[in-house]
Amino acid sequence: MVWDDEVAVGILDRRPLFRGHTLVVPRHHVVTLADVEPSDIGPFFRRVQLMAAAMPEATGCTGTFVANNNIVSQSVAHLHVHVVPRVKGDGLRGFFWPRINYAEGELETVGTRLREVFSRAGNPDIDVRSAG
Repeated sequence: MVWDDEVAVGILDRRPLFRGHTLVVPRHHVVTLADVEPSDIGPFFRRVQLMAAAMPEATGCTGTFVANNNIVSQSVAHLHVHVVPRVKGDGLRGFFWPRINYAEGELETVGTRLREVFSRAGNPDIDVRSAG
């Protein structure tokens, strides 16, 4: 354990992408990011931010990769955010493959649908867990 307070814990990943790869996990059980109570999101992501800020000094990295999976590729049914130390040329690629191209008109269709759903879910007074 590398972080422990009333909001979250930070633990080293047992099978890290690079040494120092840390999981920031909320103490309150939720499965996905959408399940986090609005009042808890700021304090939780403040811990993620602090972990990312500490990585360069702690590991000698020059940057970080911060990510979480929701259901797909989520190996544990509890929200956890990966904070991974990075350096240029470290070889990390697999998170964004394969890339695709939009078919004719598809970019606009997908964009319109996202704007429609986000206009409902993006209101801070709307519960995102029921927005889709």
